[in-house]
Amino acid sequence: MGTLTVNQNKLQKRLRRQAGEAVADYNMIEDGDKVMVCLSGGKDSYTLLDVLMHLQKVAPIKFEIVAVNMDQKQPGFPEHVLPAYLKELGVEYHIVEKDTYSVVKELVPEGKTACSLCSRLRRGTLYTFADEIGATKMALGHHRDDIVETFFLNMFYNGSLKAMPPKLRADDGRNVVIRPLAYCNEKDIQAYSDFKQFPIIPCNLCGSQENLQRQVVKEMLQEWERKTPGRTESIFRGLQNVIPSQLADRNLFDFTTLRIDETAASRFVNVVNL
Repeated sequence: MGTLTVNQNKLQKRLRRQAGEAVADYNMIEDGDKVMVCLSGGKDSYTLLDVLMHLQKVAPIKFEIVAVNMDQKQPGFPEHVLPAYLKELGVEYHIVEKDTYSVVKELVPEGKTACSLCSRLRRGTLYTFADEIGATKMALGHHRDDIVETFFLNMFYNGSLKAMPPKLRADDGRNVVIRPLAYCNEKDIQAYSDFKQFPIIPCNLCGSQENLQRQVVKEMLQEWERKTPGRTESIFRGLQNVIPSQLADRNLFDFTTLRIDETAASRFVNVVNL
């Protein structure tokens, strides 16, 4: 890439610092870990691999990195791109072939979005493969904007307050998912991907679908950010600062037995007659 410009250098340092902070804050990677980095061929996963390879060099602990791409047999998928890129990097990698494309096209009616089913099939395959190769952590490229978008999607459409946690143990207990880019914003990742000239592979299955709920939420957040810069960051901080007693979930806070504290000091000051 040659010498970086001042802005490119600042951007690279910022992404590396933010990823390092997220890894440290949530204890995402430990000494001796084997981290399976899931590569889709998009800007986020390329940036994830790039940042983790840097952290591997400078971290005070030792951990392995293995890159894994899932070839879902989408028509026109350029199978040569990722192997060529990963060979040039010199990183260990695997290409997992699984025809989930045909399954999705068969089960999802024409005009309906395929993201949910596609994601579940892909996730299940990758979980299984991580277990097979002995990976102790599975790294995904979701960033701060993805997390905030997911929060609103769940609230608007599922009636639940949840997002994408920076670190998650899968339901089967056999996989720990980490999101080292949790503190990074999409705008920075896009700029980094542009100047690094990653060989982007577009998703022809779902990336071209219109009227996705996620796209609607993304546009809403982008409009908020234009009108009030910093709002997305503030929302993300809110996800890190949850106060159960100020919400309404009876499973998180015991509202039923809430009573006055008879031992508490009175708010009223005794008035002395003058």
